[in-house]
Amino acid sequence: MAEREVVEGGTTTGGGLWRRYAPHVQMVLAQLCYTLMYFITEAAFNQGLNPYVYITYRHLLVAVLIWPFAYYLEKGLRPKMTLMLFVEIFVLSLLGVSLTLNMYFTSLKYTSPTFVTSVVNTIASMTFVIAIILRMEIVDVKSLRGVAKVAGTVVSFAGVTTMTLYKGAAITSLWKSPVQIAGSGSGGGGVAHDSWVKGSVLAVASCVCWSIWYIMQASSLKRYPAQLSLTAWMCTVGGIQSTVFTLFMQHEPEEWRIGFGVKFWSIVYSGLACNGFTVFVQLWCTEKKGPVFVTMFNPLSTIMVAILAYFIFGENLYVGSIVGGGVVILGLYMLLWGKEKDQERGTGKEREQLETDCEKQAKKVSDCVYEAPKTTK
Repeated sequence: MAEREVVEGGTTTGGGLWRRYAPHVQMVLAQLCYTLMYFITEAAFNQGLNPYVYITYRHLLVAVLIWPFAYYLEKGLRPKMTLMLFVEIFVLSLLGVSLTLNMYFTSLKYTSPTFVTSVVNTIASMTFVIAIILRMEIVDVKSLRGVAKVAGTVVSFAGVTTMTLYKGAAITSLWKSPVQIAGSGSGGGGVAHDSWVKGSVLAVASCVCWSIWYIMQASSLKRYPAQLSLTAWMCTVGGIQSTVFTLFMQHEPEEWRIGFGVKFWSIVYSGLACNGFTVFVQLWCTEKKGPVFVTMFNPLSTIMVAILAYFIFGENLYVGSIVGGGVVILGLYMLLWGKEKDQERGTGKEREQLETDCEKQAKKVSDCVYEAPKTTK
């Protein structure tokens, strides 16, 4: 017999608890995958790996590995491919894979893992603003929840502006880090970190593209509910797009040779863990909980990265990134609080409507029972 656990309002099985918290657990694991990826990728970039080549190899690898599983596991779930559906997947791949990730990882080359993970926290606010523009989100500025959403968005943008325009002093580690990444640590302010503003602009631009991508996913999943196959399609099309872009940007054959060192393993890890596992998890959680739920876990990666960067890998922390990142997280959770209150209010309205409908139905039934003797007399 399955073990039963008592919860508020009744009992539920262990399987019921897993179904309830599975999206939360999977999003935490996804953020852990991203956290480790930043440091492995930074080490590869410091070894000379080109960001454009990295994105191309990463997605083509995932496409080759994931297609067999998608083909056999979702045979009856995939809809028929049409021209319009392919165009939609093409745009999804451009916004969520090739264009966005090329900008994002180029920004990592010019800034730091702590900075780029902090900027990612603005995706929820950007998604909220775009949803308002597209009339997918309604804001009641006369209510506290509406004010919280607007204020949270403004605060998040203030935080990312602080990080972009103000780098601040470096806070160096007071002890020798147990793990060293080539080019990092107290001496990590070299050539790769000189163009801070350039990297900041690229990071913000990638977040805008990601925000549009999250909104598009919610509607695309309704027309293409096969999540694993959609992931495979995006990796394939995105890899081809990135190949064309990289061939245009990089003409030297040496850039494509990666060997079997840290460059190779960074591509393998990020491809399997971040393009395979995490993209599938995000698609699944977007369908179950919505795009805002997915973005609310981004600050967890920021905290993990900051801790590992300072205490384990000996990376410098910058005052601007710390202050701006804290402001961004504050704004993010103000926005999420307002969204949560909106959902509670919507659920309450649905419950009231359901109760009203039940009362009306019960009244009709009682009227029929009361009038029945008259009709059979």
